[in-house]
Amino acid sequence: MSEKLLPLAAMEKLLKQGGAERVSDKAKVALKNALEEKAHDIAVKSIKLAVHAGRKTIKAEDIKLAVKE
Repeated sequence: MSEKLLPLAAMEKLLKQGGAERVSDKAKVALKNALEEKAHDIAVKSIKLAVHAGRKTIKAEDIKLAVKE
């Protein structure tokens, strides 16, 4: 995933909100990659749930169910 979906500044902000005083560039990239991978998995599951329900529209319930799986 080389696309820029999530900005590195947001990764630093999340880590600092979690209590980190300093954040390395490699840590920002690692968190970005992990979150994008997880988001992709959730998106795929959500799409399958919507299609199974006979819908083309992804709803919040699909996302919530996909996260639980």
